[in-house]
Amino acid sequence: MADPTVFDFAAAQLEQHTSLDKLAARGTVRLALKSAGLDPSAVGTRHMLVVLKSVLPDELQRRGVEDAATVCQSISEALVKAGLSSEATDGADRAAAIFARLGTG
Repeated sequence: MADPTVFDFAAAQLEQHTSLDKLAARGTVRLALKSAGLDPSAVGTRHMLVVLKSVLPDELQRRGVEDAATVCQSISEALVKAGLSSEATDGADRAAAIFARLGTG
């Protein structure tokens, strides 16, 4: 099985720390990332930590999650400990890597 993405990890943690089911947790994280202008498939730890601090607490409060800031802090701590990719991979980096593997870059 592939390593989890930062998005997958954060959504799974949200599901564990709240009464949200898997679909609701993933949707909530996806909405928070969208509000921040970030792509769930490419978000890195550093950007997710900002979203967890500044955007996700409001999304959780709208969904009736009590003590949203504490939930987000717990997820942030777990994310740092997990040691997942610290930087987002932007499209240019991915394209360069693909061309390099193909020997045309």
